[in-house]
Amino acid sequence: MGLFRRKAAEEEDDQANYAQFGRAYIDLGILKKRDFTESAGGPSIRFADIDGYREIPALSNYVYDGNILVLDFTPIANDDLELKRAINELKRVVEDVQGDIAGISQNLLLVTPKGFTIDKKKMKKVQKSER
Repeated sequence: MGLFRRKAAEEEDDQANYAQFGRAYIDLGILKKRDFTESAGGPSIRFADIDGYREIPALSNYVYDGNILVLDFTPIANDDLELKRAINELKRVVEDVQGDIAGISQNLLLVTPKGFTIDKKKMKKVQKSER
């Protein structure tokens, strides 16, 4: 028990030193922990792997709920038929929700719901005035 008392006394001294020198000190232990499993009311970005066409209905529910999906289709990249079916089904979902879909890289897709558009033109160089 002496170890815990000594640790608490050191923490109190540290807090007094921070106050003495005018530094802002925030005890992170007293802050409320945020639950990252639930969205804070707005849309969230979800990441998923597509292992087959059968997963599309479950993933599309996230888009219908207003979330953005970043999908990795590496597991089915070599199966042209499965990949084409999955992408066509995702395109139907996007049409349903009036969203947008775009390839990010060779094996990634970005699927957005209504209210989000994807600018498919690659930016060459950001001008200093735009920063």
